Amino acid sequence: MKKTKFDVTGMTCSACQAHVEKAVKSLDGISAVNVNLLRNYMQVEYDENSTNSTEIISAVEKAGYGAAEVGKKAEKSATHADSKAMKTRLMLSLCFMLPLFYLCMGHMFGLPVPNILDGQENMMLFCLTQLLLTLPIIALNFHFFRNGFKNLFHRSPNMDSLIALGATAAFVYSLYGTYMVAYHMGHGDLTTAHGFMMNLYYESCGMILTLITVGKYLEAKSKGRTSDAVTALINLAPKTALVVREGKETEIPAADIVVGDIILIKAGAAIPCDCTVIEGSCSVDQSALTGESIPVVKNIDDTLMSASVSTGGFVKCRCDRAEKDSTLSKIISLVEEAAASKAPIARLADKISGVFVPVVITIAIISAIIWLIFTGDTAASLKAAISVLVISCPCSLGLATPTAIMVGTGMGAKQGILIKSAESLETAHKITAVVLDKTGTCTVGKPKVREIYSMGITQNELMIYAGSLEANSSHPLAKSIISYCKENNIDILPCNDYIETEGGGLSGIVNNKKILIGNKRLMEQHNTDISALAEKAEKSAENGSIPLFIAADGKAVGIITAADPVKSTSKEAVEMFRNLGIKTVMLTGDNSRTAKAICRELGIDGFHAELLPADKTAVIRNLQQSGQCVAMVGDGINDAPALAAADVGIAVGGGQDIAIESADIVLMNNDLRDAAEAIRLSRATMRNIKQNLFWALIYNSLGIPLAAGLFYPIFHWQLNPMFGAAAMSLSSVCVVTNALRLNLFKTVKSKGEIPENNDISTKTEVTTMKKTMYIDGMMCNHCTGMVTKLLNAIEGVSAEVSLENKCAYLEITGDVSEELLIKTITDADFVVKGIE
Repeated sequence: MKKTKFDVTGMTCSACQAHVEKAVKSLDGISAVNVNLLRNYMQVEYDENSTNSTEIISAVEKAGYGAAEVGKKAEKSATHADSKAMKTRLMLSLCFMLPLFYLCMGHMFGLPVPNILDGQENMMLFCLTQLLLTLPIIALNFHFFRNGFKNLFHRSPNMDSLIALGATAAFVYSLYGTYMVAYHMGHGDLTTAHGFMMNLYYESCGMILTLITVGKYLEAKSKGRTSDAVTALINLAPKTALVVREGKETEIPAADIVVGDIILIKAGAAIPCDCTVIEGSCSVDQSALTGESIPVVKNIDDTLMSASVSTGGFVKCRCDRAEKDSTLSKIISLVEEAAASKAPIARLADKISGVFVPVVITIAIISAIIWLIFTGDTAASLKAAISVLVISCPCSLGLATPTAIMVGTGMGAKQGILIKSAESLETAHKITAVVLDKTGTCTVGKPKVREIYSMGITQNELMIYAGSLEANSSHPLAKSIISYCKENNIDILPCNDYIETEGGGLSGIVNNKKILIGNKRLMEQHNTDISALAEKAEKSAENGSIPLFIAADGKAVGIITAADPVKSTSKEAVEMFRNLGIKTVMLTGDNSRTAKAICRELGIDGFHAELLPADKTAVIRNLQQSGQCVAMVGDGINDAPALAAADVGIAVGGGQDIAIESADIVLMNNDLRDAAEAIRLSRATMRNIKQNLFWALIYNSLGIPLAAGLFYPIFHWQLNPMFGAAAMSLSSVCVVTNALRLNLFKTVKSKGEIPENNDISTKTEVTTMKKTMYIDGMMCNHCTGMVTKLLNAIEGVSAEVSLENKCAYLEITGDVSEELLIKTITDADFVVKGIE
């Protein structure tokens, strides 16, 4: 399947959107069509063996619209040009509309009319002046007539069709009245001529076109703001980069960088592509991509994401991904695809819009006939028909959902929350249970060896066996054992017949002994007696540690306990879920005692322990069968089946792997709080959509009967077409403006609050102290990077280090002693001169 984006011209309302989708879907080989009314583009997924872009463009043109394949830059410039042209038309229209309005309506407010146009003898001049002022307005806004009648003839009437019919009816009747004035004046019947003069609708025709243009211009300006987040992301990418080629530093366009190029990044420069540091160190501001407010220190072998900004230091980097494949490009694609996709709730608006315009035209005709039958007044019947046509535009209905979706996904992107589709955004607001993977989600994901207990052999021998087996594994527990062995100079021996048991452990031959290392289940499978170690294992598990049993030649020889510390933000995240009315469940392959200890520490509602990866999917299915709407939060790789099985899969710490296919929402930060923020954002967006749909439907439900004259027999209300046009324009602007309120959405991290179930926040008291630590011995950016890393590793400490001022600026939350701060720095061979 191939995905192609097209620029679509001529769309003005949701009826147009529905017609374009219907036309393209009628082709063979079309898998999916998403038409974005806001940005006038269409994304089509199709089988290249069945159809092609030429046939797709032809189908759109046959439906009465224009289409062409475009790129982001062309689309952006076209949108800008359209907005500028619309502003010019509006200004010129107003130049003719204001005197026309004064001439026709000024006498109602007691304003004087020029003598040359006043009196019965000047009636013809009065009519001709109105005609001459109206014609330029029609010419300036002739696209309404061209598009409207073209789509009407294609039997796909849209908003322009309603405007064209209303304005044409007003103009043709007024032109007829002008001829009647001339005829009766020529025959001396001034009374009849005066009657026709008083029932001209030139000002209605001109006002309809001008007010619609005012509304479309304001709507375009507002719609432009809905894509500010995407535009800001696009603008983040630097235009040029400094690379080393053939031993020389050369500045080249960022788009020309290829994989393997060596790039120089100086302080203040934006990173042009995804790359790896090969020399030097620097601090990097990633806030635009991840929402992190504090710069991150990057050293050799660390990765840099495109569009992040170096705030200090100098590094040489190797390009890993070119600009078109970079993190930034993928983020932009994800956000744009989400904005272009449809939420299930939008289908209601689509169904209504598809039949709305023909129904409105029918109502207008019926209204005119009824008025003519009961009153015999042609002018009154025409006024009712025109009012129905111009007040009934389905714009507000069509804009209700996509505007909120685009702003919502854009706001998510600003916070490092990437929502892949509108459907995911909608489903997230219904979440009632969140399933949390333990390792890397609730915990740091980097366990450390806590205790070593040997039985019948020395601790050194025990660690040789363990390290030799674990050297072949990539599991986080294996990494903790290997790190311990390296730090303590413990030998790693060759391992033969290595076998890794999923969810159990490892086995292999080390020093001619068959070694097993793993959990209780693995030992039982090999009939190994571990009763002598059971009490030790239970105590360590109750303290939150993970016990690993080691056996040699079928005999238990010891136990190693490792602890994976919980993230500092996990407890707050669980509290956020609880206050949103969401049940939390933790899944882990560890034993029940360890899982229980972590749940107790974090306040998680329940857990399932000793699970194999396949078991996680079964837990999710069971929750769904019990009526729960389930979100799975995991790392997006090991938990891929569970993420796919959940109603909403949320991948935490997407960073360099944002295109995880199994996740619906990708969190750029390794912060569980962002999962709760994604649900809060979903709820806020859905509230906004429902508000928009409510007001759009109420507006049309009340506006059409009022325009048709349904209230005239009771209240003598008959709507003037001018006010109908103004009301229609205002409704669209109001819907878009309401969607823009989502830009006010604030995360808990930015507010320092935890939302209650009704989304009303209650502040939590956090005491923050600011201190300055003066440090001697820092000579280069590598030194400042080391000091920054050491200080930020202390729980409750946030540090920024200045090489120039030889100090560290600290923000301390919680109980952190000065002795700990001083010891941390002095142990790294720096000298602390004082703390203020």
